[in-house]
Amino acid sequence: MRISDIELAAVDLQLDRPLRTAIHEISTVSCLLLTVRTDEGVSGEGYGFCFGIDRLRSIAQLAASLKPKLIGRDPFQVEALWSDLFRHLNFCGQAGLALHAMTPIDVACWDIIGKVANQPLYRLFGAHRDRVPVYASGGLWLSSGLDELRQEARAFVDQGFKAMKLRLGSPRWQDDIARIEAVRDAIGPDIALMVDANQGLTPAHALRLGRALEAFELVWFEEPVPTWNDEGSAALAAALDTPIASGETEYTRYGLKRQIQARAADILMPDLQRMGGYTEFRKAIGLMAAHDVPFSPHIFTEHSLHLVASSAGAIHAEHMPWFGPLFREAMAIEADGTILVPDRPGVGFTFDWDRLDPMRAAL
Repeated sequence: MRISDIELAAVDLQLDRPLRTAIHEISTVSCLLLTVRTDEGVSGEGYGFCFGIDRLRSIAQLAASLKPKLIGRDPFQVEALWSDLFRHLNFCGQAGLALHAMTPIDVACWDIIGKVANQPLYRLFGAHRDRVPVYASGGLWLSSGLDELRQEARAFVDQGFKAMKLRLGSPRWQDDIARIEAVRDAIGPDIALMVDANQGLTPAHALRLGRALEAFELVWFEEPVPTWNDEGSAALAAALDTPIASGETEYTRYGLKRQIQARAADILMPDLQRMGGYTEFRKAIGLMAAHDVPFSPHIFTEHSLHLVASSAGAIHAEHMPWFGPLFREAMAIEADGTILVPDRPGVGFTFDWDRLDPMRAAL
């Protein structure tokens, strides 16, 4: 089997309303959809995203430039392909856009492998479970007022979620405490609650807020400070009982290795497209396991299910509904707050071109 073609398409997903975090303002999610075709008729799919179609075009152009390195290659040789592309992109930098361009290629090749084997990827990776605990992440934004937070939190409970994440980052830490109180009042004591400051705080602000958070017995306090501030994050992790989570904007296992060595986080949150796809993410899982550091992947819910289902060290998958419109298949929340991992071969989710064609954007 040989790769015969690489196809690229872009879609712009409009959100129902603009969203705000401590550092982001989001109204659209721009997605790069990539298909790897083979000479035996089996194809695989992968995607990446960013905020803004102009930036996505840069990623697409870099991904398209890799086609000559892929045509005629065996898609089963994911280790060789990943290493060759990583080395080839050295001049562009082995982080940033280079990894964003590599990810959908790697995922698509793994999709092919699973389809040929007629197995879902989590079983090929080595199954640990067949259902994955998830937390709701598609709401409770910093742009929501207290009444909206209460309504959104109750709606998540009604949908079957047993855990959810609230965004923080108000100028006054007391206002963030009011946000937590509003959500906890709405959901009761038995629903797990995480908070995320999206790298928007100073260490001093985060410490004061973190001390006030201790009373709420949160699952984690996510990204209180910028990801490059290992010293500040490590000081918070040492000072607070609430676990510090970080790592979603780190690239490859080397970024996570630096955080582990600095003791900058109690829980790591690798992102599939910043890891460079499944091939590198699985190496990162081994690294985290060697240091007994638990992890929860950053978004890419449909694809991340396989990573959580194949690792004893994974604690949750992040349920982000943004990308649901990309796929024919939907995810259902079970009564226990988990998602049953699909037994369909490969990734188990396929692009819904009938729905996506009207959303296409020019590359």
